[in-house]
Amino acid sequence: MQTRGIDRETLRRLSSVRPADEGVVVSAYLSLAPSEFATPPARATAARSLLDDAHRRAQARDDLGHGQREALKADLARVRETLEGDLPTQGAHGVAVFASSGADLFEVLRLPRAVDSRVTIDGAPYVEPLAALHGGERTWAVLLVNRRSARIFTGDATHLEEVDCVEDDVHGQHRRGGTEQARRQRNVEHQVDQHLRNTAAALARRSFDRLLLGNPNELTGRLEDALDTPTRERVAGRVDVDVEHANADAVLEAARPAMEADDERRERAALNRLEQGVGAQRRGVAGLADTLEALNEQRVETLLINDGLRAAGVRCPACGWLGTEGTRCPADGSGLEAREDVMEDATERALAQSAEIFVVRRFEDLRPLGGIGAVLRF
Repeated sequence: MQTRGIDRETLRRLSSVRPADEGVVVSAYLSLAPSEFATPPARATAARSLLDDAHRRAQARDDLGHGQREALKADLARVRETLEGDLPTQGAHGVAVFASSGADLFEVLRLPRAVDSRVTIDGAPYVEPLAALHGGERTWAVLLVNRRSARIFTGDATHLEEVDCVEDDVHGQHRRGGTEQARRQRNVEHQVDQHLRNTAAALARRSFDRLLLGNPNELTGRLEDALDTPTRERVAGRVDVDVEHANADAVLEAARPAMEADDERRERAALNRLEQGVGAQRRGVAGLADTLEALNEQRVETLLINDGLRAAGVRCPACGWLGTEGTRCPADGSGLEAREDVMEDATERALAQSAEIFVVRRFEDLRPLGGIGAVLRF
């Protein structure tokens, strides 16, 4: 089964999916939390329960025509085949499956943290849990390098894959004395520096947001000098792991603490920006009503939401305007539809305007502000 992690492009693409001919999308989230679903029987039971819920929801959709219902039946069969198959349990704490024949969509995503198992059948993919999980998550690269070998891994907090290696012919240290030894040793060190430059060039060809370095201490300064400025600015920390022999799982295990620490720093920085913006600068808003207004005006640079926040609201089916209450859209006069949880719509609007989304898990700053806020572009 082909799976992938969560990235911003995937989120934006899924949030824009709308099936043809008023079709629907099945969105299924299955928790694989090791504390609850450590054994295959437990995972199989959870999958069956989720699938039963999916079929109940499908039977309750009396608004679908014959063609739409047949397409939904086929989509549910694909979801069943996936969830009853060989799930990517290694390193993943959940999976999300999206299926829609009407949108030519079938995608399986690995989730870096546990989610509530649930399924929706709606006119668009249910992406709010993905945004909550992504919420500041980044694509990572891990570079392991010594004097003659280098290995590059990329991925996320659930999965790393070795994508490149650099091997250079660097001669060993010479033991002869005198000027000949000094000359040869300078040549060896020149070869090491060239190896580091070759490694840096290979790394620069890769796409990633944050970088961890693993290398002998004596190479630290030389390696950083070899990196170009944009790459150097993405260094988030270091890992201690066998450069030549560690497999991808061992590298991920060593990298996770640094990844978590970086996420915490970024979450704290985003909250600080919000608190400063809500002040005299007016570059931030807090509370549901003001945040939805900023989303409607496409002014949001960063959306911050408390983990688990749910709030009722209204949505204009014609233009997408969002609010906390009302019967008529102030933008185009259309009738508004009630939304049991307007956070899903807010997330989609934020993704559509390329806003960064943070789901706040580690700090309590948002609670007195209504659980939601936004840093503004202008």
